[in-house]
Amino acid sequence: MDLSVIIPIYNEEANIGALYERLCGVLDPMALPGGYEFIFINDGSRDESLALIRLLAARDERVHYVDFSRNFGHQIAVTAGLDRTKGEAVVIIDADLQDPPELIPALYQKLREGFEVVYAKRRSRQGESVAKKVTAKLFYRLLVSITSISIPVDTGDFRVVSRKVVEALRQMPEQNKFIRGQISWIGYRQTYLEYDRAERAGGATGYTYRKMLRLALDGITAFSDVPLKMATVSGFLVSGLAFIVMLYTLYARLVSHDYQPGWASLMVSILFLGGVQLIAVGIIGEYISRLSANVRQRPLYIVSEES
Repeated sequence: MDLSVIIPIYNEEANIGALYERLCGVLDPMALPGGYEFIFINDGSRDESLALIRLLAARDERVHYVDFSRNFGHQIAVTAGLDRTKGEAVVIIDADLQDPPELIPALYQKLREGFEVVYAKRRSRQGESVAKKVTAKLFYRLLVSITSISIPVDTGDFRVVSRKVVEALRQMPEQNKFIRGQISWIGYRQTYLEYDRAERAGGATGYTYRKMLRLALDGITAFSDVPLKMATVSGFLVSGLAFIVMLYTLYARLVSHDYQPGWASLMVSILFLGGVQLIAVGIIGEYISRLSANVRQRPLYIVSEES
């Protein structure tokens, strides 16, 4: 098998047919000697997505699918696809048609030139709110600044990777997946192609701000310990500030006798110290919760049906 295409699905009934036709229209002319396969991962869709995928699988033996018992999340769906790929090269693409299937031949050609990872870098993003564009840009640049690995900015999961990379990803058992970060951590020769990201073809996005925040936390906690260091540094800074205030208070009381009792400064100090402590505890809690999830060693996903 030359090429496997992983397609996570969550309520994408409006796009599955068009995506399949466009993928076939792109991959058939490539005349791959070993052929190709599609692996649809139904991530707990509540619409008719699974029924449409079953129809595709019934009429095309190249189509395979996995149906989760519930929604486990986009990154876990991609992981399930990686676990089942047979191709020497693997494409990861979403079903919303924002990432053009027509870019796959160029990505694949770059891979054949000796690269192990070729990712698609967004030159522009159409049909997305200003808030989403700004928060995404800020997150990726923040992540780059606080991690020791080079995670490319303005990219998603749309890319082609070699069998070497797939086998390396299978060795990473962590529960809170951030696949684009894991691929960067693996290393090997990597490059990119730029493209203009289109609007969603149909349906509504399943990536709410809550899910994006969770993905951001997974990415930061998986590849950086800077937040923990910041909590420690802020503790020292606040302690130093409190010590200076204490010295000033003693001086005003015992030396200058310019001391006006009041509750305002006391309340400000207490609230400030309490806020810093709560932030530090929250940061530590995020890391501990992920450690706990990995210690439990529950399966990443439960399969209800596959073909």
